[in-house]
Amino acid sequence: MDTQKALRLLFILCIFLCVKLHIYSQQLNYDKEVEILLSKMTLNEKIGQMNQLNFYEMNDELLEKVKKGETGSLLNTTDPRTVNLLQKAAMESRLGIPLLIARDVIHGYKTIFPIPLGQAASFDPQIAETGARVAAVEASENGIRWTFAPMIDIARDARWGRIAESPGEDPYLTGIMGEAMVKGFQGTDLSDPTSMAACAKHFVGYGASEGGRDYNSTSITPNALKNTYLPPFQKSIDAGVATVMTSFNDNDGIPSSGNKNLLKNILRGEMGFNGLIVSDWNSVGEMITHGFAADGKDAAMISANVGLDMEMNTELYIKHLKQLVEEGKVLETNIDNSVRYILKLKYRLGLFSNPYIEVNKPTTTYSDKHLQAAKDAAIKSAVLLKNENVLPLNETQRIAILGPMADAPYDQLGTWIFDGNASHTVTPIGALKSNKDYKNLKVIYEPILRSTTDTDTSNFSKIQEIVKKTDVAVIFLGEESRLSGEAHSLSNINLIGVQSELLKEVKKAGKPVVLVIMAGRPLTIERDLPYADAILYNFHPGTMGGPAVLDLLFGKANPSGKLPVTFVREVGQIPLYYNHNNTGRPAPDNAKTLYTDETNAKQTSVGDVSFYLDSGKEPLYPFGYGLSYSKFEYSDLTLSSNVMGMNDTLTMSVTLENTSSIEGTEVVQLYIRDLVGSIIRPVKELKGFQRVNLKAGESKAVRFTLSAEDLAFYDVDMTKKAEPGYFNVWVGGSSKAELGDTFLLE
Repeated sequence: MDTQKALRLLFILCIFLCVKLHIYSQQLNYDKEVEILLSKMTLNEKIGQMNQLNFYEMNDELLEKVKKGETGSLLNTTDPRTVNLLQKAAMESRLGIPLLIARDVIHGYKTIFPIPLGQAASFDPQIAETGARVAAVEASENGIRWTFAPMIDIARDARWGRIAESPGEDPYLTGIMGEAMVKGFQGTDLSDPTSMAACAKHFVGYGASEGGRDYNSTSITPNALKNTYLPPFQKSIDAGVATVMTSFNDNDGIPSSGNKNLLKNILRGEMGFNGLIVSDWNSVGEMITHGFAADGKDAAMISANVGLDMEMNTELYIKHLKQLVEEGKVLETNIDNSVRYILKLKYRLGLFSNPYIEVNKPTTTYSDKHLQAAKDAAIKSAVLLKNENVLPLNETQRIAILGPMADAPYDQLGTWIFDGNASHTVTPIGALKSNKDYKNLKVIYEPILRSTTDTDTSNFSKIQEIVKKTDVAVIFLGEESRLSGEAHSLSNINLIGVQSELLKEVKKAGKPVVLVIMAGRPLTIERDLPYADAILYNFHPGTMGGPAVLDLLFGKANPSGKLPVTFVREVGQIPLYYNHNNTGRPAPDNAKTLYTDETNAKQTSVGDVSFYLDSGKEPLYPFGYGLSYSKFEYSDLTLSSNVMGMNDTLTMSVTLENTSSIEGTEVVQLYIRDLVGSIIRPVKELKGFQRVNLKAGESKAVRFTLSAEDLAFYDVDMTKKAEPGYFNVWVGGSSKAELGDTFLLE
């Protein structure tokens, strides 16, 4: 190494150490300030900090509560002038403790990015980090310094409406995307006025709700909890997430907001979380409905004793904790511990030094930079499921544009967009009208249906005449935003209403048909495949979804998204996910239905295997699947060794070649299988991915590295370790990757 390089590295190391020392110094200072303040607080003031209220309107009663120190946090006020009035009241309280203003800012504040499931389809953590940073910058302008994201629930049931908020079914991908969102929301320094405290939710297992019904019970085993549902949370904790939210569900009969093992032993103890724990909306009070608490006082006692620091909305803490302390049923030291976490976060956010918002500052909301980032996210999140030489479209073609989602500015935004403004949404039709690049395009536009739920077929009579005048039909179908998200579970996840019938009617015209879907979940679209020559799937793409879709359709952008969740053939296959355990009778890939025309067929179980008689064993589309206008070939998988020691690393190299004439990006995915374990290991597990851009005809060696830590899991004794033995490894473009090899860990 030359002297110049050595000096540069030394300089970087010095900066790194200085930053670490500064953070450590701040930490000690915060701890000291917290203890000084805590020593001055009355029991009522402490309990007030644990109380989070929902803001309905500004009035004297609310201001009086704030001045008395009866609330530590307020939800859902978005006007900076109101925030300043409330903060002024808080700072005029006896001890001058600022409020923490919170809001659900899930996939954008004003500039809306694709729903988290869509962002995960990009397999690009930078998309998630940028989206969260844009949201933090915009929301903090209005005084919002705490968001309840990322949601990192593992979601394997498309009937569950909140799958829209999740990065999908895989713990590795979910952990990576959640970590990126934490970094985006919180930035490099929480005291920066543009930073927001992130909240990893829902702790834990909420995505496993029985039957995909929201708020329902779960029955997650200790093994599955440690190996599947907790790893994404550990990733966010390691990234420094400031807060964690408990989930609505009970697991094995114990609601999360009252689960001592989850909150004290696992979250605080084993996982090392030292931030604030907040309940979900009324989840403390709902323990009464669960039948876990007798009344509000009992619920408050249970949650306070298991270490739940702040109660959202219900006011059970402020109503009952003082009496519970006086009766000796809750120790004041428990109250003190919770208040420490709350005060420390407020110090870290810089609220004590400056709780106010500069109201006349120029806004960044809907800036060109933010809109371009949202468009880029929408492009990378789209997944091309099918293409029979129809896409990309030619701008000289005559095009029929049909369907209710072609111009649905609100529904395009997706779920959880309280602050998104539909008037700023650019739909595909809006993009056609405003983009000069498409001004000469010959288009006939007719929505046919008013919405995705419309069942009026009276306009179907127009279809044949319209389509026959054109060269290709592009039909926009899917789900309205209200059909996914919290409390929006479905038992039927086909295209709703008469959309499938509309698609069939369009196909009758005999022209190529491109189906563009905008939805909040993976739909069961197998019955629709014969009537579409190409399918571009968009998980609700947000503000800039329209221009993104147009660029993809016309080849100005090349699809590169991959599915973050398995697409089932029909709802009866659920749950179906790629990283399942093997059975003693696994079905071969060519397993087919046993239905025959034979009458009086004999019943037998000899030689039978694990699959459905009517839908087989395979999904419609597997996890990690997605096409491109480019063609990619994988070859020459090489391992640095076929034997790996516990303290060694193993490097895999594969050649990826773009064999087409179109530049494109492929998401190269690495999977492993532990062939024999002390507990059964999944048939495949994602352990790495890279987005690789290749010019036409270009090839590149793509490398991955594995360590023993990457192969470790929690065994039957709940000990995390890598076990010696043989492993399969595959590299490819989906979870169906076949190019593989074997190595021995010893």
